[in-house]
Amino acid sequence: MKLNSKLTLFNATSKLAIAVLFVLLVPYFIATISKNYVDSNLIKQKNKFLQIVDQQGIEEYIPPGETYGSYYLPLKDEYLTIEKDSLSALAVDTIKNEKRSVGRDTIEYRILSHTFKLDNQNYLLEIGKSTATLNDTSAPLQNIAFIVLISMILLTILADQLYTNHLLRPLDLIIKSKLLNQKFPNFGLYKEIKTSTTDFQYLDISIHKMIEAIEAAFQKEREFISNASHELMTPISILQSKIENMFEREDIAEDLKLRLLEMQKMLNRLKSITKTLLLISQIENEQFLKSDKTSIKQLLHEVYDEISIRLTEKDITCTIVVAEDKLLVNVNSFLVFNLFFNLINNAIKYNRPNGEIMIITAIENGKLVVSIIDTGIGISPQALPFIFNRFKKFRQSLQQDSFGLGLPIVKSIANFHGIEIVVNSEENEGSTFKLIFPGELLGT
Repeated sequence: MKLNSKLTLFNATSKLAIAVLFVLLVPYFIATISKNYVDSNLIKQKNKFLQIVDQQGIEEYIPPGETYGSYYLPLKDEYLTIEKDSLSALAVDTIKNEKRSVGRDTIEYRILSHTFKLDNQNYLLEIGKSTATLNDTSAPLQNIAFIVLISMILLTILADQLYTNHLLRPLDLIIKSKLLNQKFPNFGLYKEIKTSTTDFQYLDISIHKMIEAIEAAFQKEREFISNASHELMTPISILQSKIENMFEREDIAEDLKLRLLEMQKMLNRLKSITKTLLLISQIENEQFLKSDKTSIKQLLHEVYDEISIRLTEKDITCTIVVAEDKLLVNVNSFLVFNLFFNLINNAIKYNRPNGEIMIITAIENGKLVVSIIDTGIGISPQALPFIFNRFKKFRQSLQQDSFGLGLPIVKSIANFHGIEIVVNSEENEGSTFKLIFPGELLGT
């Protein structure tokens, strides 16, 4: 999962946790706020009542000769009662929930009780508000709170996403420009990624230094292979000439001739290895031009003609199926020929007597796909990831004069042209090498 996605997921999860906590606590807070609001209104009504009594007298509420007076609103959600009290001392105001019988109904009220003295007479005042009205107030408040909460969460998630994208944009640029869009191992000039985050600045410089070290190491390796290959060719040629001159002598013994033949064979193999290393070095150093045009059908048949003797020797059937002949452009014909030659040669080398090789071309998503399928000994799953490594002999069951350079040449040529290689293999069943030519290598 990408860092950006992880941060977004964390922000969303944390806000969801806050939302759940809020949902659990909001009823309590709303109920408390509503209760405090009602209590405040009851106190205001008490003060207003006392002000009226002070100005107009108690007779407004208790008729003469009566000891009690009560007043209910039509819906019975609020009421006020006042009665003469025989208590000698004034009690402290209380506000609590109590039930009252009103007609045939029993209603729970939030009641403020207040005692006061007027004209040497104690009075008890009760002002009540139905607790049902508290729920009427709480429900809309909760709905409003939920709407506000969801809106705030969505806004903060959007803000977090935008800020995270802005914050991580330099990291994305570092990955794309320094790692993904580079032609390994030629990385080009250093371009600083502009960012105010010191961590990203340090990462940018560190990656560039690492890339420089890798590029220098690869360059030294290429130079060494190229120089060593050039230098080895001269002594090899001299030794071959001397051995050939020795063969012309009449006094040479037969056992010595056999030894000289073995030496000549080893020199030829050494010369072949040296030429192969030199070819790989030249490919990796891009010393070949890519300006040729060639038909894929013609190219495959040229390879077939070149290798047909080996097919006959092992009695292997090779079938070429070209669904649609395509013109390859911007390629090096010599290298592409060697690409197919090495793959088909391997398919012969590691095949079985009376085996088969199928070469099939197809057009998939605007790309040319060439599949080379053999019925050979296959490649083990453990060896499959390393088949393009140099000097790696991954199929040891056959005693071949191979030094593990055929597939590295194939990989170098494919990389040089931007050709993708996909390999599928199963031991004792065969292998399939699929070459995918990009659209820019195909002519109209």
